[in-house]
Amino acid sequence: MQPSTVAILSVTEIFHDFNQTQLELVASICEPCLHQKGDIVLEEYDTTKALYVIGRGSVEIIMSPGLVGDAAQRETKAVTLTELRQGQITGEVALVDEGTRSATVRVSEDNTYLLKIPRERLILLCDSYPELGYKLMKNLAADLAFKIRNTDLTVRQLQLMLSQS
Repeated sequence: MQPSTVAILSVTEIFHDFNQTQLELVASICEPCLHQKGDIVLEEYDTTKALYVIGRGSVEIIMSPGLVGDAAQRETKAVTLTELRQGQITGEVALVDEGTRSATVRVSEDNTYLLKIPRERLILLCDSYPELGYKLMKNLAADLAFKIRNTDLTVRQLQLMLSQS
């Protein structure tokens, strides 16, 4: 049995502090999808703009080092950066800047249940309900800031390791 869309959204950080009506409004634009291990949800460099909420299961975030370094590195196998689980989101960067996808998202567990939220519908909802839009953008900014801080910490740790070798 699938959890209700509202129940999934209510435990997702970017919908923190949403009231029942706001959760139901967001739920009304969600497109539920069931995926199996190995399915590709998003492809690096794609121009799709949907946000995905993980309702059950997990996905891996994979990045090709192709844009970094010399030609030999461009042939290097893609690297798994992290694994995301229930209540986490992916696709938020393209949602904000409408740029190309910065990583591939691959399902890492059978019966992974995702909620796809198309950007155009979400923006229309935010425009129609400014309080909902404000809460969403505030929570999204906090989520992105957290991820930037963690990335900064990782880069500093790598710099320290390289300087000691």
